[in-house]
Amino acid sequence: MLFTIDIGNSNIVIALMKNKDEITFMARTKTIKNGDEEYYYRTISKIFDENNINADEIEGAILSSVVPEITQAVAKAAGEIADTDTIVVTYQSETGITICTDNPEKVGNDLIVDAVCGINEYEGDLIIFDMGTATTCSVIDRERNYLGTIIIPGMAISAQALSSKASQLPKIQFKAPKHLIGRNTVESMQSGLIYANAAMIDGLVQRIEKETGREATVLATGGIASIVVPHCQKKITYDPDILTKGLWYIYQNEHKN
Repeated sequence: MLFTIDIGNSNIVIALMKNKDEITFMARTKTIKNGDEEYYYRTISKIFDENNINADEIEGAILSSVVPEITQAVAKAAGEIADTDTIVVTYQSETGITICTDNPEKVGNDLIVDAVCGINEYEGDLIIFDMGTATTCSVIDRERNYLGTIIIPGMAISAQALSSKASQLPKIQFKAPKHLIGRNTVESMQSGLIYANAAMIDGLVQRIEKETGREATVLATGGIASIVVPHCQKKITYDPDILTKGLWYIYQNEHKN
């Protein structure tokens, strides 16, 4: 089995895969930015123990991180548990894509991994929305060139900013309200988060396709995306496992050499 780790700003997602189409286990744990190797060894070991995971069945491990201060600590902990070296994804990894931005080393590793899954599983130009702590929009052409990114405050950040900075605005659940035009405060905020983000996605797709001059396959991932995508007017394919599958492809590429 392949052991994959995705370190995000809010959560770390760990998964076990028999192949790219068979994720046998997945779990989340909170990202602790001052956690050391010992902390993450205990945390991952506990998750494995609670779910009867036999680490002896793991043949390899690969990690993507957007939190550099804990990347090596988690990589070492995972490698010790699985008794294998952990591959850490960078812009120099064997991805099969060409990063055409001004500073390739600054492109988020999660965006690179998303793009790798995209080029292997979908056709044509790609626009990939990853809705996490931040909402990112990556553009990859059919020649496998990573053209660039749009970064937007994520829905959770936006909701937190509203409730913390405006005294009369409460914390709300992320769900679509009954009415687009809100008839109470909660409904109005929900409309602003759900429908406005759906409209933003539609609008960005339209503008990107106008700039590139080509239609694109549009993908979305991240838990929040599952709430927003049904309200988009454009055709959006929701794929919750893009990043995990992307790690599988990069691992295979690295072992071809």
